[in-house]
Amino acid sequence: MSAAIIPSRIPEKDPPLSVEARSESTRIATPRAYALDRCVPQLVQAQAAARPNAPAVVAAGKLITYRELDEGANQLAHELISLGVERESIVGLCLNRSPESVIAALAILKAGGAYMPLDPGYPAERLMFMLNEAQPRVLITEQRLAELLAGSWQVVAIDNDRTRFDGQSTESPLVDVKADQLAYVIYTSGSTGQPKGVQVTHDNLLNLVFWHQEEFEVTYQDRASHLASVGFDAAVWEVWPYLTAGASLHLPDEETRVAADHLRDWLVNEEISHSFLPTALAERVMTLDWPSQTPLRFLLTGADTLHHYPADELPFQLVNNYGPTECTVVATSGRVLPGKRTNGLPTIGRPIKNTQVYVLDKNLQSVSNGTGGELYIGGAGVARGYLNSPEMTAGSFIRDPFSSEPGARLYKTGDLACWRPDGQLTYLGRVDEQIKILGYRIEPNEIVAVLDGHPSIQSSAVLARGKACEEKRLAAYVVLSSEVTAAGLRSFLQAALPDYMVPSVFVRLEALPLTPNGKVDRAALPDADSENTLRDEPFIAPCTPIEGRMAEILSTLLSLKEVSVNDNFFLLGGHSLLGTQLIAKIRGAFGVELGLRTLFDSPTIAGLSTEIERLILARVQSMTEDEAERLLA
Repeated sequence: MSAAIIPSRIPEKDPPLSVEARSESTRIATPRAYALDRCVPQLVQAQAAARPNAPAVVAAGKLITYRELDEGANQLAHELISLGVERESIVGLCLNRSPESVIAALAILKAGGAYMPLDPGYPAERLMFMLNEAQPRVLITEQRLAELLAGSWQVVAIDNDRTRFDGQSTESPLVDVKADQLAYVIYTSGSTGQPKGVQVTHDNLLNLVFWHQEEFEVTYQDRASHLASVGFDAAVWEVWPYLTAGASLHLPDEETRVAADHLRDWLVNEEISHSFLPTALAERVMTLDWPSQTPLRFLLTGADTLHHYPADELPFQLVNNYGPTECTVVATSGRVLPGKRTNGLPTIGRPIKNTQVYVLDKNLQSVSNGTGGELYIGGAGVARGYLNSPEMTAGSFIRDPFSSEPGARLYKTGDLACWRPDGQLTYLGRVDEQIKILGYRIEPNEIVAVLDGHPSIQSSAVLARGKACEEKRLAAYVVLSSEVTAAGLRSFLQAALPDYMVPSVFVRLEALPLTPNGKVDRAALPDADSENTLRDEPFIAPCTPIEGRMAEILSTLLSLKEVSVNDNFFLLGGHSLLGTQLIAKIRGAFGVELGLRTLFDSPTIAGLSTEIERLILARVQSMTEDEAERLLA
C-alpha cells in the first residue's frame, strides 16, 4: 500500500506575523477544535472496529492487525485490572521497542493506568531509583529482568506470563478514561543529581495527537516509522498520532535504525510516509542520494540543534521541532525550506495549536523582536508537574501572568530564544548548565553527583565539548585523591548512569578553576585533549601504514589529537551513528566493506586494521590477472 505523493515543497502555512500580531497571538489561547470525550485508547479501539484487518504494527516480517492489537491490549488490560490497576495507577513498562511494547502501553491506558516507560538498557540502579520513587502498581517487563527489577510492585513478564492473560476477555474493559487523567510518566535528567518524572495527562496527549494529524495530513493510508526507544519521549509522538488515525507503525531492526544509508533504503522500501529522526541522524540522511519520488512526505526532526538546510532535490519536506518533555514532546514546529542558508541556523518554527510561547526577561517582561530571552511555554501541552516533587514543580511550572484562564501555568524551559520578524523562533542555547547529547537532555550535576561518590575523586565538573556544527561529547574534569584509570571511572559510572551520560574523556586537574564567587569557572577548564587526559593504558603509536591511516581517520572523527592503537572507539565517545561514518570512511580509504557488527567486535585501531588487512588480502587473492593489472594501473 503506497501513500499518495504530494508536492515536496509547499509554502509555509502561516503568513508572517507582525510584532504586534505575534505578541497578541501568544496571549490568546486558540479555541480547541477537538472533543475531549474520547482519549487515546477509545480512539484506537474505534480504528480497530472500523478496519479490523488493517495493519497496525509491522516489525521483522511480523504483522499485527488492528484487531490483534486491540484484542491483545484488552486481554492484558483485564489482567492489569485484576492486579489492582485503576484510574491514575502507574504501571512500569520496561521493554525494548517492539510490537509488545506498543500493545502493553495501550493495555495500560485501557486499564485506566498511566504507563511509565523505562529503557531496559539503563543500569539496574537507575531503573530501581525510578521504580522506587514512582512505586508502580505493576511492572511489565521481560523474564530476564523480572528478578533484577523485583520490588513491592507485581511483575508481569510479557514473554513468559502470556498464559496468565490469554484466557482474559478480548472485549474492551469497562473503564471510562477521562481527559484529565494521567496518561504517562516519563523520566528526564535532573539538576539535583537524580532523574525526575514528568506527569503527562490525556488532555496533554490529545493536543499533540490532533495537532500532528492535522499538520502532517495523517490518514489511515499512511505508514510511520517507530525508531525511538521507549524511554525517549519521541516514542510517544511516533506511536499515538498514527494508531489513533488507523495508520500503520513500522519498526526497523537495530542495525538499520542507526545506519543512515540502510535507514534510507528501509524508509523507501517500506514506503514510509512519515518519519521522525533525531537531529544528528536526520542531518546524515539528508546528505544521501534519494529516489526522485518516494512515499516519504515528511521527515520530522528535533531534540538537538539543527545546523543544516535541506537540498533542493530532496523529495520530502523537512520539519524542525522543539519541545521539552514537560510540554508533551512538541511545543514549536516549522518546515525548513532550502535556499535560506544566509539566515543563520534553521528556526524551531512557531507554536503549535493551543500553545502559547513567550520570550521573557528576568522580570517576566516580553523582550523586543530579535532580542534573546528565556522561553516560557503555556497552553494545552503543559504537563501536570513532576512526580512526588511539589517544590520542583512549583519552581518550574509558574502561574501564567498572561492568561485569564483559572489555573493556567507557564513552563519555565531554561532555554534561550528570540523572535524573528516572520514570527518564527530562533533557539539560542541554555540559560543554565543543561546540555544535550544525541538528543538526550542531560543535567551535568547528575553525572557530577555520581562521580563525586567515587572514593578516588575529591571534586569534579562535567561539560560538553565540540564545535558548534559538530556532535558534542561529554568531558569530565576530576581532582583525584588517589590513582584511578579512565576505565575504572567509566565502569563506576555505568553502574548508575545510561551510556549516553558517561563522559568519553576524563581530564585530571590539581584543582577546579573557580570564579570570584566560588563557582566552577567552566570557561577556564582546559581543552579535553589535554596532556592530563586519563588513559586506560600507556599510549601505543601505530606500527603499520593501515594503523597509521586509521589513527588519522579516528582522531579526525572524534576530534582528538591522538588515538592509541588499543583505545576503544566506544570508550572514546564513539557511538552507533559515528560508527556508520567510520565505516564509510574506511570504505573510501581502503575499498573494503566492514559491517557495524565488526566495529562492535573489534573497536580498536589494532583490531580494525587486522580485519581491513584480511579483507584486502582476500580481495587481492580473488583477483584475476587482468583485474590486478588494472588495479595497479
